[in-house]
Amino acid sequence: MRISVDAMGGDHAPQSAVEGALLAVQAEPAITIVLVGDEAKIRTQLPSPLPTGIEIHHTTEIIEADDEPVKAVRRKKDSSLVVSVALARDGSVDAAISAGNTGALMTAGLLVAGRMTGIERPALAAFVPNMKRKISLLLDVGANMDAKPQHLVQYGIMGSLYAEKMLQVNNPEVGLLNVGTEEMKGNELAKSTFPLLQAANINFIGNVESRDVMQDGCDVLVCEGFSGNILLKSLEGTASVVFSQLKQTFMSSLINKLAAAVLKSSLTRFRERMDYAEYGGAPLLGLKRPVFKAHGSSDARAIKNAILAAARYVTLDVNGLIQQELEKDQQGRGE
Repeated sequence: MRISVDAMGGDHAPQSAVEGALLAVQAEPAITIVLVGDEAKIRTQLPSPLPTGIEIHHTTEIIEADDEPVKAVRRKKDSSLVVSVALARDGSVDAAISAGNTGALMTAGLLVAGRMTGIERPALAAFVPNMKRKISLLLDVGANMDAKPQHLVQYGIMGSLYAEKMLQVNNPEVGLLNVGTEEMKGNELAKSTFPLLQAANINFIGNVESRDVMQDGCDVLVCEGFSGNILLKSLEGTASVVFSQLKQTFMSSLINKLAAAVLKSSLTRFRERMDYAEYGGAPLLGLKRPVFKAHGSSDARAIKNAILAAARYVTLDVNGLIQQELEKDQQGRGE
């Protein structure tokens, strides 16, 4: 299996991408990683000769974090991000991964990789820690600021299959993000989407309020990108403040430092459960070829986990299963 990694994308490029690739091929020797980017910079992070399972595809351009996505993808055709996706489109690799500009990766996914048959709006998924389950899948978190009811139904179908195959959840519970749990709550989008999700071939459990997302909400939470992005960033910000305050509290006195030493293993487990690096990359669901988005701050461990997640996605042919379910849903609705 071959996977391309945008070596120039992310806050710690190319070091984290290269180190993560090396960890991935050590963990799974059957994978070949194609590091895409400035060859000279990539080689500074690698031993010579190149380790088994590592290749370099030289590019001359980089899409920066503040580049306007559509313009950047169209003008920087030899950028590491665009070329990574193009390699997947052409079949040179089985999947593509980038920790770079999210909007540019989504644009490259649409313009370069293309959408699945029947998909109007691909969705960007994200993982949210859940106290009842290990994690919940949240989608969409920013690929599309506006959506129609049928788009949210497709998100539910794609998310349910991802949770079942990739997260190994039996009969995943799918919820609709809303301001209340009653069926007729919410705006017109939510009220129109509710009966369509009920009719879809998924385990739809109804509306889920944001306060319940991290407690016992559901396995897959569906929403349009505007609400999803706000929810995700609110949770990330809250987690950051909590960890910061905990650290200040435990370091504020000798007694607290001793308490922290006693609780170290428990605190470590708690932090790992909340750490994005544990879950690797999040999929862009609905594209013809597998494309994964790693967190911009990804370290080597996060890149390694993203690579392994993408490899498992390909092995299980999740894209093929999603396409089959979408076709069944369309036939069921007489489209």
